[in-house]
Amino acid sequence: MINLDTLLIGKKTVGISGHVRPDGDCVGSTLAVYNYIRTYYPEIETDIYLEPIPNTLKFMKHSECICSSVEEDKSHDIFFVLDCGDIGRLGENVKYFHSAKYTICIDHHVSNVEYANENYIIPDASSTCELVFNIMDTDKITKEIAECLYTGIVHDTGVFQYSCTTASTMTAAGILMEKGIDYSKIVHKSYYEKLYKQNLILGKILLDSQLYLDGKCIISYVTKETMEQFDCLPKHLEGVVNQLRLTKDTIVAAFLYETEKNLYRVSLRANEDVNMAEIAMQFQGGGHVRAAGCTMEGEIKDIIVRLAEAISDKIQEWEQNV
Repeated sequence: MINLDTLLIGKKTVGISGHVRPDGDCVGSTLAVYNYIRTYYPEIETDIYLEPIPNTLKFMKHSECICSSVEEDKSHDIFFVLDCGDIGRLGENVKYFHSAKYTICIDHHVSNVEYANENYIIPDASSTCELVFNIMDTDKITKEIAECLYTGIVHDTGVFQYSCTTASTMTAAGILMEKGIDYSKIVHKSYYEKLYKQNLILGKILLDSQLYLDGKCIISYVTKETMEQFDCLPKHLEGVVNQLRLTKDTIVAAFLYETEKNLYRVSLRANEDVNMAEIAMQFQGGGHVRAAGCTMEGEIKDIIVRLAEAISDKIQEWEQNV
């Protein structure tokens, strides 16, 4: 296992980034590393690069320091890539990865191909935040760092509901809670609380959903036009696929939203070990066994047909092995 303090020895400049459309685990892990360096290595010039983050995650310390626009060319002594299974998911920030003298990838996506100079990839881990916790000196984890790590663990475990939650996950969460964080507020504000317009568009998405494969799969989608009608951005759709996943007797849930004309972002979730990552990889995506994503292009009806066929194949494969 790598050690964060060891990695920072002799470094003068550090860059940190994560995947496009950053979620709780991505934001939590990147800010945790950033705050650790700012606290214990103030002499190191540290930059953090992410696309704009949801307002619900801006309570974390130094979130205002995130750079969301690609700056002039810059090289870092070491560049940390967190929660990013594919170099392509770095978006425009990939330029900093390529210009860095040394790169580190810390991730838990089963589809990760270990593209950095040094890789700490544990597909069975609950979250990247749990892995970041593992490489830090626990005595040096401040309340603010603990808030970041706890947030990421909460988001990627569905508040400790998903099968990726292990005894080590709970141990890490317990240690973080002892740092004095307001853990119940973190869960409510960053995970459960929704804007009224989010509830309204969720109602529309649920009404438009359809069951497939004799009820084993549920799929819904929303167009860019509908998102504009409800004054919603992609960040406001966080958690929709998990709501679909709660439908009784379904094994797989899929949610699609339009990002450009006939271009849809697809989120996949499974209630059983039906390999969502393998489905996503068929469409140049990736992820975890029970949670994955990709982007698909075409008319929505055609996309759903293709997606349902891929899901059907994986469900049949899983049923044969149960």
